[in-house]
Amino acid sequence: MGKFKKAVVDYDRFLERHPRYTPRHWRRGIAYYYTQQYVEGQKQFEGYQTFDSTDVENAVWRYLCMARKFDSEKARGELLKIGDDRRVPMRQIYELFAGNLKPDNVLTAARAGAPIPKVLNRQLFYAHLYLGLFYETERKMDLARKHMFAAEEKRIGHFMWDVARVHADLFRRDSDEAQKNSR
Repeated sequence: MGKFKKAVVDYDRFLERHPRYTPRHWRRGIAYYYTQQYVEGQKQFEGYQTFDSTDVENAVWRYLCMARKFDSEKARGELLKIGDDRRVPMRQIYELFAGNLKPDNVLTAARAGAPIPKVLNRQLFYAHLYLGLFYETERKMDLARKHMFAAEEKRIGHFMWDVARVHADLFRRDSDEAQKNSR
């Protein structure tokens, strides 16, 4: 719903009652990111690493927090090491953020092997979501918007689709505000 400050409060309340879930609460890390609490987000994703060391998304969200707090170069240099995330195109997304692949490699991997439509949709969703976030950290805003809007069109039944939808809404809001200010 885009109410990230309220989400952080709710997640914190839950974790006060159930502290054993603290390391694995990646959703709180995303809420921290959107409330510009980048250090807290970074720490949340570092904690998640102790729960699941094969999740590329965890490493990427930590990178995003660090890129906002510091810069992309520092985030890339301290990218978490990830095990074998078998989801397509997660390995390519990781290598993109590590600086070892180009954005086209991510899209090529997402389309490879003629997956059935539902699988292709999911793979393209994740490719576009993380390409949008990547381009945003690189300050290539036209490409960031293009990919985030493409991710939003690839609806999947998962929390991450809501993240893409809200991020796309933020882009639309920023565009509307820029138009108002230019009048």
